Amino acid sequence: MKELIRMGERARTAASLLGSLGITEKNRGLSAAADALTANAKSILKANEMDMEAGRKKGMHQGLLDRLMLTEARIEAMAEGLRQIVSLDDPVGEVLSMKKRPNGLAIGEKRVPIGVIGIIYESRPNVTADAFGLCFKAGNAVILKGGSDALNSNKAIASCLREALAGCGLPEDSIQLLESTDREAAKALMRMNGYVDVLIPRGGAGLIRTVVENSTVPVIETGTGNCHIFVDESADIDMAVSIIFNAKTQRIGVCNACESLVIHKGIADRLMPALAKKLSEKQVEIRGDETVCRLLPGAVRASEEDWGTEYLDYILSAKTVGSVGEAIAHINRYNTKHSEAIITKDYANAQRFLDEVDAAAVYVNASTRFTDGFEFGFGAEIGISTQKLHARGPMGLKALTTTKYIIYGNGQVRP
Repeated sequence: MKELIRMGERARTAASLLGSLGITEKNRGLSAAADALTANAKSILKANEMDMEAGRKKGMHQGLLDRLMLTEARIEAMAEGLRQIVSLDDPVGEVLSMKKRPNGLAIGEKRVPIGVIGIIYESRPNVTADAFGLCFKAGNAVILKGGSDALNSNKAIASCLREALAGCGLPEDSIQLLESTDREAAKALMRMNGYVDVLIPRGGAGLIRTVVENSTVPVIETGTGNCHIFVDESADIDMAVSIIFNAKTQRIGVCNACESLVIHKGIADRLMPALAKKLSEKQVEIRGDETVCRLLPGAVRASEEDWGTEYLDYILSAKTVGSVGEAIAHINRYNTKHSEAIITKDYANAQRFLDEVDAAAVYVNASTRFTDGFEFGFGAEIGISTQKLHARGPMGLKALTTTKYIIYGNGQVRP
């Protein structure tokens, strides 16, 4: 695809320039980009409303509409994410180690940009700004392929960012948006070896699976979120209700929302009536096992499929267990390695949960909704990695760098 090859060539050129920029120049570009987002909020919202209207006409699911929707507050949050990145240390150039060998060679490891990063994502226009900001600060050019549902929003945001960079005398091709809605264009991006150094998918299970199975470019896999909260026998009821309500209903269309509840049988009869009353404020449907359905006549009997489902809706599965070990086994069987939480007063159970649950982020007495680059102090995030190679959890600046070895000598030759 000729258009994509040209984009790859421009991205390579931009990446070589970005690698030589200092922190002052990069921060100037990021600050200008943040200001451009807020200054152009009306035009961005107008473009977003076109996407929202098309989504409503297609009958798009409520959770996906929530992901797609922009507001003035969300645009300001995007700008604030860029400003937070400005305040962060530049990871590029950091020397991670330096050791002297017996032959006098000093061998060190230095953090450097990856180069060109490709990102394929769905229905979340904020990713356009977040991805640009993190890639730019880490010295990388980025090629973005958003979903057709958010095309107008993405074009408006990308245009603002490119104009801001050009106004600062910085390479506008640091960010490029592939506007084609053809699936073949996405597949072509997956095979851009020689131009794209790594590919990051952000979206539903189908998109991620397609990228992992079809890409010849190395992939950092971000995951869907079947996130659990386990309420231990010793939990504070009020705390549990508050945390679960927040994790389930604060925003339903996100990967760190709670989808599955695990309850110790010793606390179920005290927890469930109070929790059901609170969740009824948002008309949350509870799909439970036999014990839950006995305690809550309005609950729906859960199927085996429910234990592993990311609903992105006002639905919550609920399973009762007899021990923390049984809870951990259930979670590790059905989770997506994203975010898991325990609510407990028992220190030993908390530590066991932290040690044995296999996930990128594991919480004690807090909502899973905090698994987010902004909340973790990374500025924005490029995605939440659920794999175990290179990066795991919210991926900030350091996850977008690699290393090179630097060797200092004074005339050594190998005998």
